[in-house]
Amino acid sequence: MSWASRRRLLYTTGILLFLGLVFGIPAAIWWHEPPSCFDGKLNQEETATDKGGPCILIDERALTPYSVLWSRAFPVRDGAYNVAAYIENPNSDASVRSVRYIFKLYDDKNVVVAERIGRTFIMPGGITPVFEGSIDTGNRAVLRTFFEFIEAPIWERLSDVSSVIVISNKTVTTPGISPRITARVENTSVAPILEPGFVAVVFDTAGNAFAASQTTLPRLDPGETREIVFTWFAPFEKAVGRIDILPVVPPVER
Repeated sequence: MSWASRRRLLYTTGILLFLGLVFGIPAAIWWHEPPSCFDGKLNQEETATDKGGPCILIDERALTPYSVLWSRAFPVRDGAYNVAAYIENPNSDASVRSVRYIFKLYDDKNVVVAERIGRTFIMPGGITPVFEGSIDTGNRAVLRTFFEFIEAPIWERLSDVSSVIVISNKTVTTPGISPRITARVENTSVAPILEPGFVAVVFDTAGNAFAASQTTLPRLDPGETREIVFTWFAPFEKAVGRIDILPVVPPVER
């Protein structure tokens, strides 16, 4: 090879190396994405693709199963029922943002007389009440109530906003005329809670739920205490043994 040929080769090699550095390194960086919880790969100590490890999504195989403790219909007036269900989630670090459900109401012949589809969230480490009001059954009596989710819950690591709400001074008055239940709720956190909901369930002395209602506050400011009220038009037909008042607040990202 002549000296001129070697010089041309040297120049060409230098230019190619320069272009490789200028364009190759950025292309390599672009091509190689760092591991993430959205890359569709099983990496970074995940127990399922994009679930577990550091990801917000949780591998449901690692969870203790949730359960529907009970579901029941409560007569409000002729042909109209409130319905409620208790969902128990024993996992203190797992929540569901939104999941579709269905209530089915059956008569004494096991015929469906009404259905109601809705959405709820599941709070972590406790009971989430699900409430639907004034379901019309066409004057047909309800004997049995069935509740189920109609899509698979997606479990995530979320914070339980309801844990900062303290409920006290639960009182029932005039149960034999127009029942009224009052309670005090306090926001013990340093952040406001927007539109907190509350479900009241009334149990008889044998522990069976026989009435339910729901109310919502527009806002509960930090350190604020408010009174909440639940009312019924018809008198209670059973003696009150226990009153549950449960906050219903969507879980949020940490």
